[in-house]
Amino acid sequence: MTQASETRLNLSAGMLSSATALVLVLLKLWALAETSSLSVAATLVDSALDLMMSLGGLAAIAYAARPPDEDHAFGHGSAEDLAALGQSALILVSAAVIAASAVLRLLSDSPPEIASEGRGLVVLAISIALTAGLVLWQGHVARTTGSRVVAADRLHYLSDLLPNLGAVLALVASAAFGLSSIDSVVALAAAALLSVGSLRIGKGAWDALMDRAADDDTIAGIERIAAEHPGVLGHHDLKTRQSGTRLFVNLHIELDGAQSLDEAHAIGAALRRAILRTYPNADVLIHKDPAGAERHPDDPRETQT
Repeated sequence: MTQASETRLNLSAGMLSSATALVLVLLKLWALAETSSLSVAATLVDSALDLMMSLGGLAAIAYAARPPDEDHAFGHGSAEDLAALGQSALILVSAAVIAASAVLRLLSDSPPEIASEGRGLVVLAISIALTAGLVLWQGHVARTTGSRVVAADRLHYLSDLLPNLGAVLALVASAAFGLSSIDSVVALAAAALLSVGSLRIGKGAWDALMDRAADDDTIAGIERIAAEHPGVLGHHDLKTRQSGTRLFVNLHIELDGAQSLDEAHAIGAALRRAILRTYPNADVLIHKDPAGAERHPDDPRETQT
């Protein structure tokens, strides 16, 4: 599949995600007005944040597809991480508001009654069906293109199914047994899930913006490829960082100093291709050293990984 085809598939997932979130926001606004349910309010806030994230993800996919230019030699992926960091802060604030409202309602002597549970259940059923359909399409796109943006968005929507199911439980309990307090309990649980998810998203974005190294499995995988590659006698000073969906890899390899420059170049180029086969979103830079060469005392000492 060509890069243009992959971009079109990723954009289709982003547009479907944004459209789904917009429909859910409108439906849940109506359901909240009909039911006065805090658990419905929790899912409304979640869907509104989903819409913001989906639009941000769509913009990030389009922006990240732009090739490096004179002002952005390493691409444009960091904009995605910056947007994710801002989104995670918004999620935390929203979760705090939902949790505070739920606690106040639990402590109130006369909490508002939940009304029109049947209408709320219809909206939530539509919400669950739309979300499930979106997740299926995102899964197909992520498997086809390997897009981490689409995969992350899919994971986020998978986590949305639980608050929606919880809201269904709250409305059923209210309609069948008059247990309106379950609504506030479900809202508290949804707020906790939102907080955990936002911290996870924020940490990932912060790590990328701070040039944190790739995860241990990725580093071990790159080292294994280098160690097993024909002609490579050793390797050192492996450095990695993440920017959006791009993985940047700098690696020093040790070669036979008696071989020709053409032979050394061929080994380095073949190793780069081998790394890209396993990590297709990588940007790989390989420096070649003769085996056994001593570091010059004036050279800055690299951190070995």
